[in-house]
Amino acid sequence: MPYEFKMTHRVEFAETDMAGIMHFSNFFRMMEATEHAFFRSLGSSIHTEVDGQAIGWPRVSAHCDYQRPLRFEEEVSVHLLVTEVRTRSLRYLFIFRKTADNSEVARGQITAVCARMDHAKGQLSATAIPEVIRSQITAAPEEMTRAPVRS
Repeated sequence: MPYEFKMTHRVEFAETDMAGIMHFSNFFRMMEATEHAFFRSLGSSIHTEVDGQAIGWPRVSAHCDYQRPLRFEEEVSVHLLVTEVRTRSLRYLFIFRKTADNSEVARGQITAVCARMDHAKGQLSATAIPEVIRSQITAAPEEMTRAPVRS
């Protein structure tokens, strides 16, 4: 069962600040884009319908720790690892590496809760992850998710 997904992103000019460094908020956009691509790779979507019920994945936690800057036109590999599969939620680890030298530039984490969406009432309510989705996802081995020791 899949527990990881990788994609590459090139830093665009509009994603940089006045110092020419990618703005911190764009790491969150890349995490979300990678998560969406992961779901598409499973033949699903982050917003889908299961048994006539609209399902979505609102975030309950998101953070990112930055180690090195990214600049305009640099390529970064975004490695998604599923670190935890619970009854109603998934937790992801994202490892960002410059493709030129494979150096790690950041690590992020998102916890998303599976939720039924009632569009008529404008309400979300947590629900068990549908088996059609849950059966395709497992947690990565713990050794893959440990941060490297810094010298």
